[in-house]
Amino acid sequence: MENWNALWESLKNFFLNEITANYVALILEFLLLAIVYFYIFKVLKGNKATKFIAVIVFFVIICGVTFAFARFDTCVLLLIIIMIALLIFTMFHSEIKRTLLDANSRHAKDALTVSGVQLIIDETIRAVQNMSKKDIGALIVLSNENLPEGIIQSGTVVNAAITSQMIEAVFYPKAPLHDGAMIIEGNKIYAAGCFLPVLQSENLPKEMGSRHRAALGITSVASVTAIVVSEETGIISIVKNGAIKKRYADASDLKNALSEYYWSDLTAEGKNI
Repeated sequence: MENWNALWESLKNFFLNEITANYVALILEFLLLAIVYFYIFKVLKGNKATKFIAVIVFFVIICGVTFAFARFDTCVLLLIIIMIALLIFTMFHSEIKRTLLDANSRHAKDALTVSGVQLIIDETIRAVQNMSKKDIGALIVLSNENLPEGIIQSGTVVNAAITSQMIEAVFYPKAPLHDGAMIIEGNKIYAAGCFLPVLQSENLPKEMGSRHRAALGITSVASVTAIVVSEETGIISIVKNGAIKKRYADASDLKNALSEYYWSDLTAEGKNI
């Protein structure tokens, strides 16, 4: 009860005394904060992070409550710290998303053997090169089970063994799932026909179509590797961390990318073989 009385007295003192005595300073501070919020909201909107506006509003309310018990300067400092933290989060939201998604990874590759991995790598390279020669478009994502569930639900769960015939069958132009992405998790083709977030950028070459944009989009928000085969040119690209790491990839490049994906979770004994 005493706390509520103290709060009421603090509010009365603010509205009856502080505002009257310092109304000019308060108006200037209000305008300053309004300008700061305007630009913060503009940055958030530009980075497609409008949900954080609600977070800011929430913290403003919390700071308003804090203001009733603390000095105004303390409250302003707290607001500035919160806004800086949110701006940093916005600037590095892709890296943070990748970290959060990786935290949910179940690492399905732990049970793989060295001989099994080598067979999978050979089958995948064979399929990718065959599709490249025939100008068959393809998008394969190497995942650690760290993709948002909505992406998996947008396609069809396959749970099939990884063979060159199966990969080529999925991307056959008349197949129902050929337009979407194939998700590989460990030793399985987990899903196919999945829709991925597309990178919106005007700086990409014209020959890079929707598959390249999708590969760049998904690797920007998740720690995955994407292999793209261009339908127009047959060119193979390897995409990681939101960038094309290798264009005109050959068998050696594919082997390196696949080996990095699989060998990283094998035992030390397996790595030395």
